[in-house]
Amino acid sequence: MPGDRAPVDAILGATTADGGAATLSVPPATMAVMTIHLLTDIEQALRSSWSAETCTPEYRDRWTPDNPARDQCGVTAMVLNDLLGGELIRGEVHVDGVRTDFHWWNRLGMGVEVDLTREQFGPEEVVVGGEVVVRPPGELPRLQEEYALLRDRVAAKLGRS
Repeated sequence: MPGDRAPVDAILGATTADGGAATLSVPPATMAVMTIHLLTDIEQALRSSWSAETCTPEYRDRWTPDNPARDQCGVTAMVLNDLLGGELIRGEVHVDGVRTDFHWWNRLGMGVEVDLTREQFGPEEVVVGGEVVVRPPGELPRLQEEYALLRDRVAAKLGRS
């Protein structure tokens, strides 16, 4: 209906040379096609992209296909942050009360925490704490190659390459 466009035209300031209401026309070739993914699609793309080459290099010898999430937490949290935003969270991994490593995951809007690699830990490993860590700008100071490989694999699986 003609009256339905009036508020939109007023906001956009769309008028013709004679002061009448103008219509906005976008040629189909210039319209972006948006691909929608479910969270399960993103999770599957990440999980199926893990390998020894994407895990923390100093622990590569303990990575196996039987525990594919092992030592993938940092790069996985970064790629998920690329896709969904939010905050990066870092906790400590303790064995017998002693810190042995760090663990990374994501916090999305409204405080929803997403940890796609929590199952990597054995019963003796306990994740404690969790603080927000600001993502460094530019290239990562550590794990840049592993992150880039995982990011590119996931992008290809999601059709974003």
